[in-house]
Amino acid sequence: MADSEHSSSDENSVDTQVVISKESELEFSEDEEALIIRMYNLVGERWSLIAGRIPGRTAEEIEKYWNSRYSTSE
Repeated sequence: MADSEHSSSDENSVDTQVVISKESELEFSEDEEALIIRMYNLVGERWSLIAGRIPGRTAEEIEKYWNSRYSTSE
């Protein structure tokens, strides 16, 4: 029983870490944001090309950031 209680606690802490990392990945510096905007204007939604210009960022992170920040839902 102690093992099952312990693993449940571990699962909760992992879930919390996932939520925190998801929130932090959408935090971009002003320089990164400016570069994303410039690159988007040049190449459009070619996220992998944009990510190649920003060290440490993935195409998925940039696409999520763009869609959360600039997507038009109207």
